[in-house]
Amino acid sequence: MNRFKKILRSKIVIFLAVLSVFTYLNNSSLLTQQRKDAPLLLAHRGLAQTFTMEGITNETCTAERIYVPDHPYLENTIPSMEAAFQAGADIVEFDIKPTKDGQFAVFHDWTLDCRTNVKGVTKDYTMTELKNLDIGYGYTADHGQTYPFRGHGIGLMPSLDEVLSYFPEQSLLIHIKSNDPNEGEMLAQFLSALPQNRLNQLTIYGGDEPIASLKENLPTIQAMSKSTMKSCLLPYIAAGWAGYVPPACKNTELHIPEKIAPWLWGWPDRFINRMDKSGTPVIVVGGNGSDFSSGFDTADDITRLPKNFTGGIWTNRIDRIAPLYLKR
Repeated sequence: MNRFKKILRSKIVIFLAVLSVFTYLNNSSLLTQQRKDAPLLLAHRGLAQTFTMEGITNETCTAERIYVPDHPYLENTIPSMEAAFQAGADIVEFDIKPTKDGQFAVFHDWTLDCRTNVKGVTKDYTMTELKNLDIGYGYTADHGQTYPFRGHGIGLMPSLDEVLSYFPEQSLLIHIKSNDPNEGEMLAQFLSALPQNRLNQLTIYGGDEPIASLKENLPTIQAMSKSTMKSCLLPYIAAGWAGYVPPACKNTELHIPEKIAPWLWGWPDRFINRMDKSGTPVIVVGGNGSDFSSGFDTADDITRLPKNFTGGIWTNRIDRIAPLYLKR
């Protein structure tokens, strides 16, 4: 009986040793095909004014805490997006909100109170009325002593249709800023008029309900929400060590916080390769995921990424980050 236990124990030890070696070899980036591509650079809200993230909440008016401006661009405008692409962005992200006349305005905040010269929400106004607002009205870097963009933001709030028309071939990431399923259905109706080759250049992300509604009405669109990310990553964390990629990881997008990324099987190269084969870009964002506005905005920030990283990089300062890769 003791001999049987020893044999069984030995077999278990051998099995665990073999399993450990297999898991390592199957997930080590050192042993995978080396990725040589440059990273994918994603410009958050185009080229925007940035601000301190300390103590920020959903109610914080970020326009009232910007750093002293060193460029003239305002977020979510066509000039800021054009500047981002010219600086080297592969993708530009922007936010959309519904208007009174059934369009989508490109604007970030829940209300107009912080950045503009009126109060309320975009849905209180037609797109024509929103065009008359000054979206640079509320920006200040010195606690209200001066407002460097006041008077310069009139007419700069674009519609979704204008952005798509102005950038007919560029890759865009569109953020639905709500959890209203009707907005997902409305966006699906709008995008359904586009040819498939154009849809292939667009990715949509947002709340669980509008993204589910969008996918139900427009199944071919690439889309992401917290729910789709969980459906992909939770089973991957459980079984990805064996190389298994869940079906939910196909044709979506993953925004991975930098502090969580190292815990994913095969990070970075094997994981990115596996998702590439599923048609799913991997974008790394700053921090732990509690705030997806955090990005890699300086040369020092880039040093936190794995050496020769080739996935997607989320940045609020594409003008500072792109040159670091163009020089290579």
